[in-house]
Amino acid sequence: MDLLEIILLSVVQGITEFLPVSSSAHLRAASELLGINGSTLGFDVAVHVGTLGAVVVYFRNDLSLIATGTAKFVKGTRTEEGFLGINLIIATLPVYLAGFFLRDYIESDLRLIEVIGWTSIVFGILLWWADRYCMTILTLKHLNYQKAFIIGIFQIFALIPGSSRAGVTITAARILGYERIESARFSMLLSIPAIAGAGTLVVYEFFSDGNAVVWRSALLAGILSFVTATMAISMLMRWLKYSGFGPFVIYRIIFGALILSYAYGF
Repeated sequence: MDLLEIILLSVVQGITEFLPVSSSAHLRAASELLGINGSTLGFDVAVHVGTLGAVVVYFRNDLSLIATGTAKFVKGTRTEEGFLGINLIIATLPVYLAGFFLRDYIESDLRLIEVIGWTSIVFGILLWWADRYCMTILTLKHLNYQKAFIIGIFQIFALIPGSSRAGVTITAARILGYERIESARFSMLLSIPAIAGAGTLVVYEFFSDGNAVVWRSALLAGILSFVTATMAISMLMRWLKYSGFGPFVIYRIIFGALILSYAYGF
């Protein structure tokens, strides 16, 4: 990839990773339009590190409390933060297992551009329904093992390009009755093990394939994705204090329609 492509894709990744609009769909669409067909493993490593760094820095205080609380929970001392940490682990397990067994199928059969168009629309409508019609009374204090596992099951849909990991986990939390900002908070905390797991796999593939690291380009991609992801997280959390997910749903439907128009030659 040349410099302009690295800048564009890094910004796209950073902005869309934590918004309920699907970063994989936008990267796939941008790559299609730019004609990028070669290996992008080095770029993938950099942006995974950048976006992971953004969510860790933004939620650093929460993560410190969760880590300490989880350690105490394991030793028998039950705290709210420790209970949240255990629920994050429970919610992560389904996607790890599904990713291990279904990865080859997903990467070979579900990366078609038309799949991205349809999933963007369908899961966008599901998010609208959950946000519009489901109750909004619960906070993360009410989270239990069963509900965490259900959200984790929904996260499996994130393996389908275009569905949006943030979108499906927020949708699940909203269906279960959690407030908008609490749904987004749990979704972003849940993204940490998900991104870390995916990033570890990409790093392994990168070095096992004997790729030469272009450090300058990787550093640029990592920095840009970190900065833009931090801005996107901050913007979303502020937005949800006063409004809902309607604008994101509208955007997803328009985006999906444009992708389908391109895919089917309309």
